[in-house]
Amino acid sequence: MSKRVSILRYRLIINKLRRKPSTFREIAGYLATESEIQGYDFSISKRTFKRDLDDIRSIFSIDIQFDFSQNVYRIVYDHPMEANDRVFEALDIFNALSVKERLSDYIHFEKRKPAGTENLYGLLHAIRNKVQISFDYRKFYDDRSTRRRAEPYALKEFKNRWYVLVNDLKDDQIKVFGLDRLSNLDITRRPFQSPKAFDVAGHYKHCFGIITPDNGRPEEVILSFDHHQGQYIKSLPLHASQEVLLDNKEEFRIKLHIYITYDFVMELLSYGDRVRVVEPEGLVKEINSIYERALKAIRSIKGIEKQNLM
Repeated sequence: MSKRVSILRYRLIINKLRRKPSTFREIAGYLATESEIQGYDFSISKRTFKRDLDDIRSIFSIDIQFDFSQNVYRIVYDHPMEANDRVFEALDIFNALSVKERLSDYIHFEKRKPAGTENLYGLLHAIRNKVQISFDYRKFYDDRSTRRRAEPYALKEFKNRWYVLVNDLKDDQIKVFGLDRLSNLDITRRPFQSPKAFDVAGHYKHCFGIITPDNGRPEEVILSFDHHQGQYIKSLPLHASQEVLLDNKEEFRIKLHIYITYDFVMELLSYGDRVRVVEPEGLVKEINSIYERALKAIRSIKGIEKQNLM
């Protein structure tokens, strides 16, 4: 039996028991149905099922036990690891990809370039073992690559891109590098000591995205969305500090405690006329100024086009 089938079966067992405790017969029936749907053989004996429970406990830190009083299996401990959710998401996508040829008329994947994830494992190894790395890096606005030597602290994802947070030894500054522009990674054996005063979670606590200001303080931002857009913001909050101030059929208003960075401003602009900045006044002026410059640029382009037609 392939490892792929085993891992997919673990996912199915967890899904089934997350919905409700079940007997082995109910679990086996569910696996039989999924076998027909997915085209794999997920059927197992009770002996294999018990081995699966051990693997699930070891890999995902999810403990499944038999409840003798109800004659069902139930999850007694489900460690709230974000990594688990991402692993499950990756499994679901991988499984969909594996049947793409069979279901090509029904599945349409977004076309995009690889995000440099081939270096994830190596970077994670360097971070966990606190060893320096060196790599070539090319900025978007520069065709040339430069060699960097750094102390890696953490990995971060933002908008389907992966980044590594490091201390750049060139100038001893904390920086973020996109993995899609990082190449020729070399993991050295030179150890380093993480600064005790530096906290990765604290570093990003008030940030939206990957940009952190060199100085300044987070600000209270109040945003007003129309009802329809507000439902999306409610289901997927803009920031961990999001606090709902108003939620009715006309308006969805929130408050954030956040750094006002380029990433954040670009996010607000992406909502167009469905968002209104209420506070602070400085952000209101910045957004208005951007729209005014955009309108001026459009008028200028139309003027050039009109002249060319004359």
